[in-house]
Parts: sequence; structure tokens; C-alpha cells
Amino acid sequence: MMLVDTHAHIDAEQFDADRAAMIQRAITQGVTRIVNMGDDIESSARSVKLAEDYREIYAGVGIHPEKADKMLKSHDDLLAAWTQLPKVVAIGEIGLDYYYEKDAEKRELQKRVFIRQLDIARQMHMPVCVHNRDAHGDTLDILKREGKGILGVVHCFSGSWEMAKKLLRCGWYIGIDGPITFKNAAKLPEIIRQVPLDRLLVETDSPYLAPVPKRGKRNEPAFVYYVAKKAAELRGEDFETFAAVTTTNARHLYGIV
Repeated sequence: MMLVDTHAHIDAEQFDADRAAMIQRAITQGVTRIVNMGDDIESSARSVKLAEDYREIYAGVGIHPEKADKMLKSHDDLLAAWTQLPKVVAIGEIGLDYYYEKDAEKRELQKRVFIRQLDIARQMHMPVCVHNRDAHGDTLDILKREGKGILGVVHCFSGSWEMAKKLLRCGWYIGIDGPITFKNAAKLPEIIRQVPLDRLLVETDSPYLAPVPKRGKRNEPAFVYYVAKKAAELRGEDFETFAAVTTTNARHLYGIV
């Protein structure tokens, strides 16, 4: 059995004390590859370094919407340059987040930074990892207008089935995280049941969103096992088959060896 954690932040300070041991725990659990996503320039640089240091780790580079005001013009060229490295596999984590941001001008800035990074992905022929929180309409609108020719995943999916269908028609992937295991998962289990297996990815978003039975603890890539196990149960599928197909999906989207 093999799994790929397609979205983690193990460069975060929460792992400074035991990073190597944590990576080994993931390997022992069958998590053979981890895609570490950047959320600003500094974390993207750390992600690149981790990918260089560990055979199991690949990197995404990008500016998270909550840090859109930190993106300088020079960062466009830096992100593009990083995509030429062999283990940088995505522009991410990018997107929109309106959960805390209510200011209209700052939301517009998020949109502009999102579009800039989609353009980098298109020019560099890279997939993208999209963050979407309480911004479903604008996310879909931007992807429809600015995302032509780009493939990617909406990570930690929280939208509607209608949104999922529109993404699937464009060949996109749906990311499943810890919330699929929560009692208040609401509509998410039914959506995950309907998404074709060849369009699902499993993630942790470590160190956040630890799944049941680890909820409340620091999340880590080894725990993607619980996400995959719950999703397979909801779908009535054999766990080994679910793990194998989602691993293949990660390879197809990100070119992971």
C-alpha cells in the first residue's frame, strides 16, 4: 500500500524539533511521497530546500491569498525560476480566502495576485494547487476566465457539488483532507462519494486539520492514512484500490516519480 500526501506544510516551525523523525513516520505508514506547498516566498524557498534534502519530498511554490500583499513584482520571476528545478511540481498554494478578509479592495488584491500566479503556471506549463475558502463564486469565475489550459486541484474542497462538477468537466482534481472525518462534515461526504475516483487526491494540510482520531493534535503526513481510509469507507471501496488510484492521480497531476 502506498499513499501520497499531496498537500503539506512540513517546513513550518511546528516540525523543527522532529522533522526527520516525522518524515520517517510517514514512510513507515506507507506515505511514500509528500508534496510540500509554499505559502509565501520564504516558505516556498524552504519547500524547495526540503525537496532537495529528502527523496520523498516534492515542492510547490506560491503565495497564499492571505499573504497577497507581500507579493512583489520580482517574485514572479523567482517563482518561474523555481519551476525549472526537477522536484518543483506545482504553483501553489494560491487562490482566494474571504473567511477573514471582508475589505473589498483587499479581496481585489487577492484576485490580482491569484491571476498573476495562474499566468506564471500557464507560461511555465505547471499545474496549480488552489486554496478556496468562502470564495467559491470568484474562484470559479477566475479559473474559467484565466485558467484555460491549466490543470490543478482545489485543495481541501469545501464547495458544492455543482462547483465540483464544473471543476471535473475541466479535468481538475478534488483534494480531500481531515474534515472528511469530522462529525460536522455536512455535505462533503456525499460530494466525495460522487467524484470519480480518478479525480481525487488525499492531503493532510499538515500541521493543520488533523483527522479523527488525531483531531486536536499536530497534523502530519502519516495521518493521511486516516483521510484515505475514511474516504474509501464512504465510497464503499477497497482501501488498497483507493490508495493505489489516488497515488496514480498524484503522479499524473504532479509528475511525481
